[in-house]
Amino acid sequence: MRWAWKRCTYIGSDDSATWPIATADEFEPIPRVCRMILAVYEPDLRCPKYAPAGGYRLNPDWVVKRVAYEQTLGNAPPYLIYIDHDNREIVLAIRGLNLIKESDYKLLLDNKLGMQMFDGGYVHHGLLKSATWVLDAESETLRRLWEENGKQYKMVFAGHSLGSGVAALLSVIVANHRNELGGIPRSLVRCYAVAPARCMSLNLAVKYADIICSVVLQDDFLPRTPTPLEDIFKSIFCLPCLLFLVCLRDTFIPEGRKLRDPRRLYAPGRIYHIVERKFCRCGRFPPEVRTAIPVDGRFEHIVLSCNATSDHAIIWIEREAEKALENLKESSTETITTPPKVQKLHRKLTLEKEHKDALERAVSLNIPHAVASGEEESSHNTDEGTSSSRGKDPSCYTEEGTSGNKDSLEKENSICKDPRTNWNEVVEKLFKRDESGQMLLKRDASVVEK
Repeated sequence: MRWAWKRCTYIGSDDSATWPIATADEFEPIPRVCRMILAVYEPDLRCPKYAPAGGYRLNPDWVVKRVAYEQTLGNAPPYLIYIDHDNREIVLAIRGLNLIKESDYKLLLDNKLGMQMFDGGYVHHGLLKSATWVLDAESETLRRLWEENGKQYKMVFAGHSLGSGVAALLSVIVANHRNELGGIPRSLVRCYAVAPARCMSLNLAVKYADIICSVVLQDDFLPRTPTPLEDIFKSIFCLPCLLFLVCLRDTFIPEGRKLRDPRRLYAPGRIYHIVERKFCRCGRFPPEVRTAIPVDGRFEHIVLSCNATSDHAIIWIEREAEKALENLKESSTETITTPPKVQKLHRKLTLEKEHKDALERAVSLNIPHAVASGEEESSHNTDEGTSSSRGKDPSCYTEEGTSGNKDSLEKENSICKDPRTNWNEVVEKLFKRDESGQMLLKRDASVVEK
């Protein structure tokens, strides 16, 4: 009875009850990104068939490239590349799961618990392969667009559902190898994961919270379901039964045990939670947006709600995000003679402090592979130094500590024969396989050997 009472009275807004309200400036790109993802579904933006209220507000002439299932050959969901001159952004938007496409299910099923390590944590193997395929295909295009526009535009990766996992891992790879896209600064790399899939371990989710933003609408089931993605979509047609059983099972798993499991995957980055329903209230209320970088209690509880699946739809998310942005703008209206309530510089410093606090919190909770903010900053500086010292041709990737040797020169010449970056080789160079066949970060593997 106690369990039934707790579960039946638990609502989605409880996850973010203590979080602060987001500002209009930081939330402003999200409705625009949602429309960008919706545009992937349109065969012709000049004559749209499924336009949201107010239209897509995109310039069809700025669409650089559209890629459908026929071109991806099942290696990735369809996507488009759009250059937004108004907001100075280069956007790669990826659509969500197609329930009638076998290739999308293959991506989800290509994973086992603890199968793939990356950058000191665990990630979804199939989504990582899809991300490397997209970079193999489009890295030259993205690099050319960024250089042609004065190296000033942001590089934005966006996706919904299945596409959110691919976009998140795209941004993680690019953040680690910025020289492969012309040396783009980390501060210009952004990712917006809408209705995010659980695709990376907790230490990585917190580590990359400065560049990845996840958007969750109230009771959405996918960010809350700890069951591996491959198990969820095996049971897509009896999903309510699965969610109830998972909810029952997780009730008896202690919080500490969840945090100590390094293979457990989570929704990535900073979370923006759109809340529009309240307990024992009928109908929807004006949506509000709460934001934080949670560590413990990071969307761990499934909500038994009739809206758990409808809140996952990109159409609803775009609509409610637009309403939430209008409410944020109205609540923060200032006249010319009134200074803004939250200075932009002060808010930027607050976001940076929240990220450092989250990193420290992860270390204090003994999260596997978590690093403190000081170690994170030093690793960023090291990455920048190594990327700038790899020669004039940024597509030539060599292992650290091999410069000056004949072997390294031979490796460089063999890799530089192909001017395009092979992102699978980049991943292989950064990691090594242990005796069990798992991929380990070479820095971590050397520590284990010692």
